[in-house]
Amino acid sequence: MANLKKASLRALNGSNTERIEVLFNPAEYSVEKGNQYSSTSLPGLENPILSFVNGNADTLTMDLFFDTYTYGNRADVSEITKKVARLMDIDPDLHAPPIVRFRWGKFEFQAVIERLSQKFTMFLDDGTPVRATLNVTFKEYTTVKEQVQKLKLKSADWSKLYQVTELDSLWMLADREYHDSGEWRLIAEANNIENPRLLEVGSTIRLPPLSEKTNGNT
Repeated sequence: MANLKKASLRALNGSNTERIEVLFNPAEYSVEKGNQYSSTSLPGLENPILSFVNGNADTLTMDLFFDTYTYGNRADVSEITKKVARLMDIDPDLHAPPIVRFRWGKFEFQAVIERLSQKFTMFLDDGTPVRATLNVTFKEYTTVKEQVQKLKLKSADWSKLYQVTELDSLWMLADREYHDSGEWRLIAEANNIENPRLLEVGSTIRLPPLSEKTNGNT
């Protein structure tokens, strides 16, 4: 029988990077992803126009179960759960809670702990809690540098085909694709557009990668 991989938590920065291993692996977890859009109403249209604003960080949610009554000599289970809860405390070196990594086998999630609730469900005669369930919500954490590198690997590196709508302009397309409206000339030259103010609605144009500009093809 293969060795059981235990899920674990560890702070990646700050004054305490102790690895916290869970006693029982979670029975399930959920990962939620979302995007944010702005809504613009135009006269005569039944539905508003939606424009992408930004993506939201992924959210990981799970329940972690702790039992020192059966496994742990009936010790106070809150001494274990406090280790997880402390990952939400402001670290004196960081002046903020630490970044953490949840790892279970091949699955890794780098995040901050956004919410945590502790529910104690079994007690000794003296009131010592010996069973607890922690509901934990992790919010994905990525640095600005990581996000910029990821962005560079996307839209501006590959040629795309785009169907023109009545709301489009070369300036808007350049801003959306390259984050610089001044790059409209790159699109115009790639499609032999002489008058940038006249775009044929329904036509298909090519959105070239910025590398065409740097390679001197425009």
